[in-house]
Amino acid sequence: MSRAQITGWGKCLPPAVLTNDDLAAVTDTSDEWIVERTGIRERRISHVHTSELGLVAAKRALAAAGVPADDIGMIVFASASPDVLIPNTASALQKQLGNKDAAAFDLNSGCTGFVYGLKVASDHLSNNPDSPVLLVGAERLTWYLDWTQRDSAVLFGDGAGAAVLQATGGDDGILDNFLGCEAEAREALMIPDFGTAMNRFEPDPTRFELRFDGREIFRHAVKGMARACQQVMERCNTTADDIDIVIPHQANERIIDALADRMGVDRGKVYRNIAKYGNTSAATIPVALTEALEEGRIAPGATILFAAFGAGLTWAAGLMRWGNRIEPLGTSDAELAPCTSTGPELIADAVEFFRRGQSQPA
Repeated sequence: MSRAQITGWGKCLPPAVLTNDDLAAVTDTSDEWIVERTGIRERRISHVHTSELGLVAAKRALAAAGVPADDIGMIVFASASPDVLIPNTASALQKQLGNKDAAAFDLNSGCTGFVYGLKVASDHLSNNPDSPVLLVGAERLTWYLDWTQRDSAVLFGDGAGAAVLQATGGDDGILDNFLGCEAEAREALMIPDFGTAMNRFEPDPTRFELRFDGREIFRHAVKGMARACQQVMERCNTTADDIDIVIPHQANERIIDALADRMGVDRGKVYRNIAKYGNTSAATIPVALTEALEEGRIAPGATILFAAFGAGLTWAAGLMRWGNRIEPLGTSDAELAPCTSTGPELIADAVEFFRRGQSQPA
């Protein structure tokens, strides 16, 4: 049976930066408060749609793999912040890439989207070894945020990462995946009044809230990710000492450290870039994977453990043995449209909108 190997990788981070000090100017917080509780120092704010972030990352991943867009047999677009609900964003990506007939669909399991997508790609390639998969994790989560709500406003950022997966006949590739969900706690992270559950005839249907229970999420996240990691490691007869690098979801530095300690993995083996980008949901792991390769943190034949948790509350882990190639076969000149605004300027209208809402009588 063929395994799935990542042969191309790419990322796209919008250029506008929003620092902790910028946030302190619009809500009751500080750089010290945010760093101490999350490890985040800044995040990116997108001036374009989610699909545009994903497109740039996808083109860079295709170039790194040396695979023409029309050779792709499946496009999986992992996101909780798609451009539109109908049709799926994957079809927009397919059209922009010039691909003619790949299967194309969106996958929304929150922040676990990319690792869930690895399982989908692995299963597809085991039965269709000549049908490469383009897996994209892209988010524009800042579009959802109420910038006056400190607990959630400080956490999220925008970005995209992508990978091309192809079948391999060797002993490398995705060794195992383990996915799950604790639905009893699903309301810990939720936008309850958005979608067909909302009342579209309210005086202001554009108003919705993001509910966020950090303590509940922390408790379930560490437990769920650790369980998933233990499952894939046991099934692959792998110990913590065998792991060369852990690439976890970048949601909170405390969660990352707690997972490493619970797994008995040296914290030095754990990749993290949360300080630069915050939580970019489904994009965190492919962005981190791309940067780990760029920084020389992944060697040929490395054993990589992916771990994630997300809204639902979903959790997932994947174990992979990297192949021999750690350099891209090519590069892409794909870039986002120019951005002429700063991070604070991009969120200014949203800040004013929510401030007006706070001043209205109940």
